[in-house]
Order: sequence, then C-alpha cells, then structure tokens
Amino acid sequence: MNFIEDLKWRGALNQITDEEGLLKAMDEGQIGAYVGTDPTADSLHLGHLIPFMVLKRFQNAGGKAVIIVGGATGSIGDPRPTTERKLLSDEQLKENEKGISAQVTKLFGQNGTTIVNNADWLNNLSLPTFLRDFGKLFSINVMLKKDVVASRLETGISYTEFTYQILQAIDFLHLWQEENVRLQIGGSDQWGNITSGVDLIHTVEGNDAPAFGLTIPLMTDSTGKKFGKSEGNAIWLNAEKTSPYTFYQFWYNQADADVVKYLKYFTFLSKEEIEELEKEVNENPGARLGQKRLAEEVTAFVHGQAAVEEAEALSKALFSGDVAELTVQQIKDVFSGVPGFETSAEKQNIVDFLVEAGIEKSKRQAREDVTNGAVRINGEKVTDVAAEIDPKAAYEGQFVLVRRGKKKYFLGTVN
Repeated sequence: MNFIEDLKWRGALNQITDEEGLLKAMDEGQIGAYVGTDPTADSLHLGHLIPFMVLKRFQNAGGKAVIIVGGATGSIGDPRPTTERKLLSDEQLKENEKGISAQVTKLFGQNGTTIVNNADWLNNLSLPTFLRDFGKLFSINVMLKKDVVASRLETGISYTEFTYQILQAIDFLHLWQEENVRLQIGGSDQWGNITSGVDLIHTVEGNDAPAFGLTIPLMTDSTGKKFGKSEGNAIWLNAEKTSPYTFYQFWYNQADADVVKYLKYFTFLSKEEIEELEKEVNENPGARLGQKRLAEEVTAFVHGQAAVEEAEALSKALFSGDVAELTVQQIKDVFSGVPGFETSAEKQNIVDFLVEAGIEKSKRQAREDVTNGAVRINGEKVTDVAAEIDPKAAYEGQFVLVRRGKKKYFLGTVN
C-alpha cells in the first residue's frame, strides 16, 4: 500500500485536498510534511500524538518530517470552539518550547527530521508588512466561514484569534519556500486553517504550486468519548507528568471494541500482524493479547523499550502482590490512583491501624480479615491480631502499602 492507501486502511484519513497530486509529488522526490504544535503546556499529550503518528508514517514512507513548535502562534493561541485562550508569559512559553522540542526529537530522531520555531520568522514581521503582504490576500468573507471562526461569532472572537489562520498560512508558505514542505497534516478541526495555507501558496507561488492538506478524523472510543482522556485527566508524553507505567496501563486497559482500531492507528505493525491480533482478540478476548501488544508498541515508541520492561515488571509485581522490593518512585507511579490515607510515624496495633485508616469499618471486621490472612502490609501477610505496624519500616519511611483481599490496595502517607 502507498502512503494514502495505508492511512485509509488504518482509519487515519479524514480529508485531503488533492490525493493524486500528493502521491505524484512523493513519487518525484523527497518532500517535506509538517505538523505544528503550540507550546501551551510543557509537555505533549495523547491528543498531539494523533497527527504525529501520521507524520511519522510519512517519514517512514521516505518523506522529511518537519515540526513547528509555535513560539509565535503559541503567544496568541489558536481559537477554541467556545472561549478565548489564556495568554502565557514569555518565560512560560520558553520553558514549554524546551520541553516539547525535546519530546518531538525523541519521537522522530535526528535523521529526516527538522524542528523549527515560527517565532524565527513571524516575530520579524512588522504590522504594516503583515497587512500589506498577507492581509490583503485574505477575504474576510471567506475567513468568517471557517468552522472554528463561525462557531465563535455568537459568543465573540477577538481580532487576535481571528487572524490566527493567517499566521498558520504564513507558516505553510515559509516552510514551502525554505524546507520543501508540500503537505500540512492536522486534526479535522484544522481543515480551515490548512486550506488557508494551501490557498496562500497558490496565490503567491501560482496555482500549479504543489501544496496539499490532510486531516485526521476525530478520534473517539467505542462509546463516543473523545480519545486521550482518563477520568478527565490528560495522558502526557512527559514521564514525570504521566509515568511510563500509567502510560502502559492506559493502553493495556483499552476495551476489546477499541483495541484493533488503536493497533491500526497507534502502532507501526503490518496489516498481516494486526489482522492476526484481531483474530486473537475475537477468539480469545480474555487473554488481552491485542491490548498487551498495543501497550508494548506505543510505550516503546514514546518512552523506549526499557520503559516497557519496567512497566511489565511492575504489573507482574502488582498482580502477584510481590511489592516489598519496589522503590519509593515505583510506589508513587503504581499506586497513585488507589485510595489513600494519612498515618503517623508511630507504631500501632494492626487492628487499630486498619480501623483508623478507614480500611476496615470495625475492629471486629479487622480482626476477622487479619485472622483469615486477607491483609498484607508492604507485601507481607499479617495474621496475628496482636502484631504491631511500623509505618517507617519500608519505602524509606514514606509510605505504608496495605492490601485487603486479592486486589484492593490502600496507600498510606506517613506524616
């Protein structure tokens, strides 16, 4: 399959301006494609990974990957569907640019990849130059019809955000002229901005100038929920914001109804490999082989193979209950989402400890669970109701990890 056929099979193509023209341009020699991202945070999240996966496929097909870190456009912010974006300080933008640049370098590598900052050319434009050379080429009537602008007309949109599409179009023109970029890739909500860039290139360079736009479908799960959200929180690509273990578990916990779709989109496995996994998912869903492979592939792409191995080791330790040797950081990563409680550093009877922590509702129930071997402290089974718990005995005296039954964990923070 060629680049476009592969995207169609993977469900990764929404709209394209000129399919035949793009394939012809790719056949005639190496061209560039770009994805832009504004540094509105110090890390990318899974929403950003969606267009980057298509850019990576373009790179794998022999093209050059160009990424814009929008130092200039990020100081403005592209229009949201409902409200104006909060402006960031110059200092915060600089910090965010550093973090995002490091992440995209890790994802794409050095070969066949160019990372640029649109502040290098947009910040040099004076207002008269902007209006004379570019403003006169854009029709207000056309700009008002762009989806993201039209959706804001009732609630109001500032002139600053209204002109964002012109700035993005200038980016495409600049990369067309300087980096041999012929294709812009973006989410479905970027279609209006992308076509503005194609139109600008045709106006400046001629109608025959090879310039193309491609958008990706809105990614949702089988319930219609927007992809990339976990209980309302973003899944970040920065290991300090979302641990590799949590990242791995996000993929491993995907529903059977979604796993093949995500294998097609978020991995570089072949059609044959994915079809074999699809057969396994249908015939033996309980084995979760599709989810395991999905988690391995995406975690390795974002964090490296060592992160996959650690995540799987932690998963095994959690399943077996063999948690005594985990480090403090691993405890934080693995058990950050379990019910928590605070405890003093003083030694305490096991029954009193369980009741005061809110793990058991009564001393009678606590004694019964301890006697029956249903309670583990820091991985060790406690069966003596007279046992004393030393909160400083493990995990550098910072945590007490309690397991009641086979799966219910509680994490105590030592004061």
